[in-house]
Formats: sequence, C-alpha cells, structure tokens
Amino acid sequence: MDCIALYHVAFENLGTFAAPLEALGYRITYQHASQRLSAAQWRDADLIVVLGGPIGVNDVALYPWLADELEGIKLRLQLQRPMLGICLGAQLMAFALGGEVKGRAAGKEIGWSAVEIGEHAGPLQHLRNVPVLHWHGDNIRLPEGVASIAATPGTPCQAFMIGEHALGIQFHAEFEPAALEQWLTGHAVELQHAGVDIQRLRDDTERHGADLARAGQAVIAEWLG
Repeated sequence: MDCIALYHVAFENLGTFAAPLEALGYRITYQHASQRLSAAQWRDADLIVVLGGPIGVNDVALYPWLADELEGIKLRLQLQRPMLGICLGAQLMAFALGGEVKGRAAGKEIGWSAVEIGEHAGPLQHLRNVPVLHWHGDNIRLPEGVASIAATPGTPCQAFMIGEHALGIQFHAEFEPAALEQWLTGHAVELQHAGVDIQRLRDDTERHGADLARAGQAVIAEWLG
C-alpha cells in the first residue's frame, strides 16, 4: 500500500506515526506540498497524510500552490478516500469541507497540555488524559454537520472525523520527542514573538513525550486497522 505524506517544512514529518504505518504495510513517500500531485495520485493513493507547517489556509495569495493542495484535498474527501490531516493539514481539510480557519482569540497555543476527548472520539480515546503537544495560532470552525471530537480551552475544535475515511487532528499527536530541537530552531522566530519559554518546552517534552508517542501510535494503528 502507498502512503503519500505531504509536508510543508521537512522537520514536521510523520514522526512516531511512521512505524505503525510501515508495520501495517504502507510504503511512505514524502513530497513537498508545493510539488503538485496529479488527480490520479489524489484519487488512487491508499493513504494521503497532509502534515503541519507555519503557513495558513488564508495564505493562498502568498503561496499560490496552496490552491492546488486544497483542490486535491477536496477531491479526496469527495471520493471518501483515506486521508489524515495534522495541524495545518486538519485546517486545510476543514476549509475544503466548507469550514473556516481564523486566528485564535487567545493567541498562540504552544506547549503541552491534555485534550478533552469527546464521547464518540473513536481512536482518539487513546489520548484521554495524555498531555499532547500544541503548536498553532489558528482555530478551526467546522461546517454544519461535522462535529468536534476533542477540545482545549480556547480551541473548541482540536480534532474531527468524517465517516471512517478522514481524520483531522489540530494538535501534534505524531510528535517525535527526539525531534524537539529541530522544531525549536525551525520555529525560533515564532517562539520568540509568542514569548514561549523554550526550557519549559524541553522539560515538558522530557516529561510527556514518551507517553504521547505510545498513545499516538495506538491512535493511528486503530484508525487504520
């Protein structure tokens, strides 16, 4: 089986999700989102994962290739083919469904905290009471008929599912603790502007990273299994 992982910055990759994907028999191909996928790829790939990044769905004028990415995501959703969106990927999915993505009134949510998991959250149940890594400044407003299945204060939609074929996760359930320093340097300007305590991020990653890795792998294994 083929898995195409569309990335926006190289260090925001599949992280801990790669191992369970490979264990289930997926061959992973990474491609930068600016390199346009064909309609056949959007249609026929066994799984497409749209990863995170520091740009947003409202930045099409600055990054015109986002329009092509959104069209591909819309096609994939219409065909009800398996797709996972993480952070920016989840925002793009929600937007393609007719939702909105707007700046978070409370400012950026960067750091570790647990997520309130809904009653009908499917595989996300593995993350109940498990602190996860948040790293976003936008909020998803889902279209009518699509329900949020996870939330934190100030972020009413942290995840959503469309049938059994699509899962959007705003937080970073895939985060690989060993990659932290890549994230810290890659997002250095954002962290400085947001006034984030970098040492606290390191300490909290040391404290919670292994638990998230185990729970995140359980999420992806159950969703695909």
